Amino acid sequence: MKNLFDIKGKVAVVTGGSRGIGEMIATGFVENGAKVYITARKAEACNATAERLSEKGTCISLPYDLGTMEGVEGFAKEIAAREEKLDILVNNAGAAWGEPLDQYPEKGWDKVFDINLKGPFFLIQKLLPLLRKAATYENPARVINTASVNGIVPPILETYAYSSSKAGMIMLTRHLAGRLARENILVNAIAPGPFPSNMMAATLAEMGEEIKKSNPRGRIGEPEDIAGVAIFLASRASAYTTGACIPCDGGSAEV
Repeated sequence: MKNLFDIKGKVAVVTGGSRGIGEMIATGFVENGAKVYITARKAEACNATAERLSEKGTCISLPYDLGTMEGVEGFAKEIAAREEKLDILVNNAGAAWGEPLDQYPEKGWDKVFDINLKGPFFLIQKLLPLLRKAATYENPARVINTASVNGIVPPILETYAYSSSKAGMIMLTRHLAGRLARENILVNAIAPGPFPSNMMAATLAEMGEEIKKSNPRGRIGEPEDIAGVAIFLASRASAYTTGACIPCDGGSAEV
């Protein structure tokens, strides 16, 4: 039972790894000995995060826009040129769009779905050869998808594409888990609640205290909360877990 959560030496990709939840997961992986590639659309932010995390371990910046097929294919090709196998893929890059129902635009819907659901599906597809090379019966490869509690419980905010895409991510996780388990690739999802991030900044600034008070744990998420769940799903501790969606929300989805 020792070293159940050991991920030392594993090769990991964290999309949307330059900030927010992606940065929290990447930090947890780096500090626990994994070799981590992070990608994000904004090169400057991605490079700065990788430089900072490299002080703690190995973190490499490969900026790409994974909301486009060109970005997905380019990133997958670059990873394949650098690595013979991939142990862990974290699909975390995401976007939100809020607008009243009567004015909700097609461009907002398409942007959110391209980044939150289409991009992750095709990135998994393009990286399957590397995941298959890493996968063994004793030590499966891992895909970890970032969903949201808003994919489980509808939000108050008018973020229709976001909640729909995250519900879709939960079902995609379950579907892929059933397909890939026999290839020794485990696919799970994390459904975060409120965490400090750019996406949540305006909401927390306006309603932060109210959100804390309504949360059964009485607070918002902290970096080790989400990193801990990701490390569990990336390690031997979860070798018999696939198709799961784990809320990391302080119990907010249950009230």
